[in-house]
Amino acid sequence: MSAEKTDTLIVGGGQAGLAMSEHLSNAGVSHLVLERNRIAERWRSERWDSLVANGPAWHDRFPTMEFSDVDPDGFASKESVADYFSAFAELIKSPIRCGVEVKKAQKIIGKPGFRVETSDGLIEATNIVAATGPFQRPVTPNVVPDDAGVNQIHSSAYRNPEQLPDGAVLVVGAGSSGGQIADELLRAGKTVYLSVGPHDRPPRGYRGRDFCWWLGVLGKWDASTLTPGKEHVTISVSGARGGQTVDFRRYASRGMNLVGRTEAYEDGVLHFAPDLVDNLAQGDANYLSVLDEADAYIERNGIDLPLEPQARDIAPDSDCITNPLLILNLAKAGVTTIIWATGFALDYNWLDFDLFDQTGRPRHERGVSNEPGIYFLGLPWQSRRGSAFIWGVWHDAKYLADHIVTQRSYLEHHISAQRASGN
Repeated sequence: MSAEKTDTLIVGGGQAGLAMSEHLSNAGVSHLVLERNRIAERWRSERWDSLVANGPAWHDRFPTMEFSDVDPDGFASKESVADYFSAFAELIKSPIRCGVEVKKAQKIIGKPGFRVETSDGLIEATNIVAATGPFQRPVTPNVVPDDAGVNQIHSSAYRNPEQLPDGAVLVVGAGSSGGQIADELLRAGKTVYLSVGPHDRPPRGYRGRDFCWWLGVLGKWDASTLTPGKEHVTISVSGARGGQTVDFRRYASRGMNLVGRTEAYEDGVLHFAPDLVDNLAQGDANYLSVLDEADAYIERNGIDLPLEPQARDIAPDSDCITNPLLILNLAKAGVTTIIWATGFALDYNWLDFDLFDQTGRPRHERGVSNEPGIYFLGLPWQSRRGSAFIWGVWHDAKYLADHIVTQRSYLEHHISAQRASGN
């Protein structure tokens, strides 16, 4: 079977793949984008119904296209985000093919390039950009056995409160997904337990400016390395209901039951770490540190923004904080559902190369792998803190496109030199 040929094959038709397609088109590099489902499929079918973007529309977009149906200071619904990417693909005339799955990519021996098996035939490409992003495989810790008599789902399978059976719900994970889902369930009248681990919880806004703006002017989006000890700390922020600061103490004052990290299960009983107070204090410290830096920036630059002293008010501790539960008998507490808001793992099993460390993470430098011609795009902290965001991946894609163009020029020089020498 003959293989279709292209210079660069982009695998993934979400924000990373489309950003890469725009830059390669601008550089005149022939390419294909393969997406196994629809454009931005995870936004449409793997998120809950009420999800909105965690950043305002003026920020969570590509620099070359604005949202047409969302106020710049508003938070786009998940369908609006997916429609935005579909419209962007049309705007840039991306050569994208949906419904095509990449099964395996291997090196072509004896010449540059790769041979790629897909559900639609063979493709040979000089370069491959793995643009499938960080949310590939839901991670559910092996804590509660399947036969424990409780409904267990990952947050990617949660849609709305009505889908759950009657009874209380335990949400494990207090990042953006876990915090928002727990709040929605509480508002729906459910009895909710929320397992809170280490986290950062920045202010949604402060002194008239959104959190995204503050991280920009304070230079935090461009931070190139993680702070030691923060590698696995999640961020809890929300654009729901117009955007509000996530405050777990206020959730508790409304009746949510906060507990520490979920550690073990035995005979119908869950055991929690005695770290709830420390985790909440860490979140408060992160919150207040952003306010401190913002105040210092305003004073240093003489900016006229309104004071907001009430932003420093910390809600009092509820009983579940002062006397935290360390064990929970699921049946006695009436818990019928556990939602694991515990994140995702990478999955690059289609790349048949020695490119990954012992944890499965790609070895790369700003997305450039140690296998010439293979690139990664859309990874958290790929080049900076903002890399996994829509605008951040756009800038990372520009870097990779420039790298591909540079490598092409070297190869073209080699070919020209060979022809000139008659070899």
